Amino acid sequence: MALNFDLDEELESIRKMVRAFSEKEIAPVAEELDEKEEFSVQLTHRMGELGLLGPFVSEQYGGSDIGYMGYIIATEEIARIDGSQAATLAAGNSLGIYPIYTFGSEEQKRQWLPDLCAGQKLASFGLTEPDAGSDAGDSKTTALLDGDEWVINGSKIFITNSSSDISAVCIVQAVTGKRPDGRKELSCILVPNGTPGFSAKTMHKKMVWRASNTGELYFADCRVPKENLLGRQGEGFHQMLQTLDGGRLSIAAMGLGGAQGAYELAMKYAHEREQFGRAIGSFQVNAFKLADMYTEIEMARLLLYKACWLADNKKPYTKESAMAKLVCSETYHRVVNHAVQLHGGYGLMKEYAVERHYRNQKLLDIGEGTSEVQRIVIARHIGVPGDPRG
Repeated sequence: MALNFDLDEELESIRKMVRAFSEKEIAPVAEELDEKEEFSVQLTHRMGELGLLGPFVSEQYGGSDIGYMGYIIATEEIARIDGSQAATLAAGNSLGIYPIYTFGSEEQKRQWLPDLCAGQKLASFGLTEPDAGSDAGDSKTTALLDGDEWVINGSKIFITNSSSDISAVCIVQAVTGKRPDGRKELSCILVPNGTPGFSAKTMHKKMVWRASNTGELYFADCRVPKENLLGRQGEGFHQMLQTLDGGRLSIAAMGLGGAQGAYELAMKYAHEREQFGRAIGSFQVNAFKLADMYTEIEMARLLLYKACWLADNKKPYTKESAMAKLVCSETYHRVVNHAVQLHGGYGLMKEYAVERHYRNQKLLDIGEGTSEVQRIVIARHIGVPGDPRG
């Protein structure tokens, strides 16, 4: 049996290409965009031009078809420089393109995917509500059939890529009835931005991902054709869970890339900064911090890449994606904490990129399922007795 940890030539080329793009085009503007809370249409277009949107989509719909490993490496490299642009890419792919490509009709795919894969438009996934976060099945937004139209009422919050100038469509999870067991029947429906009764408000004053677009969505007797249903009625909860499996891989990649970026900043500073007549990295207390950071990053990378291998080979990866998301996000937390500590007072200043890493990390413990939810998912899959929710 052969076991090879080397990436093939195509994946190495993707890494080099995305690293060059991130360092040359994102790094020079990242601090300014963060400070202004400014979403960059230009950088989003560029990610589309480079084939980073629609990486798991076949070429017939405009995708680059480089697979999950290529997608995750690209996300990792962008997050190494800036979490906001990585968030735009990750949500655009995992939460926007993926459900349309996986569950959409042929007509829906041809209508939306080419522009989404080109980075000319963005799609969002309307899941989280003010009173339904971790308990995503308790959605209160409703969609009722009235003749040939769905009438949607309700609201969503913290929805990435939903209210920018190029946000084009939202995949809205809504209650469409009751199941035989009395629980809510959930379905997903495509709602184009600009539809009467649908309004999107950009959220500001965020601590994290300040240059990504986050919106509050409101639906007031919003009507869309019944053909806008994604898949079949009542499949929304299943579609959401499958979508989040892939989304967790991208969040894990953001954690891995962010940890790598924070580590590199810490290593550079440890070589340059001198105290007591010597580089601070030469002191054992700091050398051990750097050794621990490097080791944890390598462990996280192996776990994430295994999950991506499973996804690319059409094998179940729900448990592995939860583990990767949990480990990569919490590794980022520990690494960036060490990195700021190594920078001392300078690590608290906005002109040092490590400060932005420190803020951006926190969302990875929360977004696409909190660390606590990941542990519930893992516990269920390894056969823990009883209900791991407590």
